Amino acid sequence: MFHLKVFDYFSSAHFLEGYSGKCESLHGHNWKVEIEVEGEKLDKIGMLVDFTILKKNLSDILKEMDHRLLNDMEAFKNNNPSAELISKYIYERMRKTLPEGVNISGVAVWESERSQAVYTGK
Repeated sequence: MFHLKVFDYFSSAHFLEGYSGKCESLHGHNWKVEIEVEGEKLDKIGMLVDFTILKKNLSDILKEMDHRLLNDMEAFKNNNPSAELISKYIYERMRKTLPEGVNISGVAVWESERSQAVYTGK
């Protein structure tokens, strides 16, 4: 099994409704997002999927989230944009961009250097 990882960053604001603490107020993060993909079959030139493609697809998703209030996004209209649900959202979006035979092992989202959420789809 082959595994590849790429990462990128975006900045955004959010608040968590129903949370009792400072995160219930509007605040922002400089998020780090890491995608890990896996697969068994390489293409004819020995690649699972081109890093350039993975990075572009991730960047395209994150551009939609960059410098926004995440609570205003359609994906989070009925759910808090927690790190957990952000990782699931990115997973679902990224999954649609991958070639056949390439699967996502996980999407990790850091809201700080010491706090990370991971969604694996399992």
